[in-house]
Amino acid sequence: MLDKDVITLSSFNSVSRADAQILILGSMPGKASLEQAQYYAHPRNAFWSIMGQLLGFPTSLDYKTRLQMLIDKRVALWDVMKHCERHSSLDSDIVESSVVANDFHEFLTQHKAIQLIALNGKKAEQSFHRYVWRDLAGMFSNIEVVGLPSTSPANARMTLQEKTDYWAKHVNIPDERG
Repeated sequence: MLDKDVITLSSFNSVSRADAQILILGSMPGKASLEQAQYYAHPRNAFWSIMGQLLGFPTSLDYKTRLQMLIDKRVALWDVMKHCERHSSLDSDIVESSVVANDFHEFLTQHKAIQLIALNGKKAEQSFHRYVWRDLAGMFSNIEVVGLPSTSPANARMTLQEKTDYWAKHVNIPDERG
């Protein structure tokens, strides 16, 4: 018998341009993000604060403009999972047997300038290595993959400044020229 509280979820399309150099991956959007159809929509998620500090834009910008700031800096945004089942917004509630990964072979083939894949949180990191990278690492050995502290409010072990410092140390945002 299926648990009626389990919901089948689908991620968003990637946000990118063909010459993106950095790909930031979450696991699967949470409830607030899915309801608003926006990446990192939960008001306490630190993602947009961190990106604002790294890219130099105010977090008060509207969602479409914030996405454009990422695109202009050649930063792509997506999720590891295309579909999954989950009980709540917590990554720990994802039903592992339900995970279907996005098509990274196709994405990386079309985005040949990707130099870094930044994994936002432990679940994104674990899922990426389990469902994606073991099959693709040899084909895309020029790409660095780095796990980063989750920007989720559930990750309360680090302050916003500690998260920002860690992201800044490991994610070198390219300028518009190169």
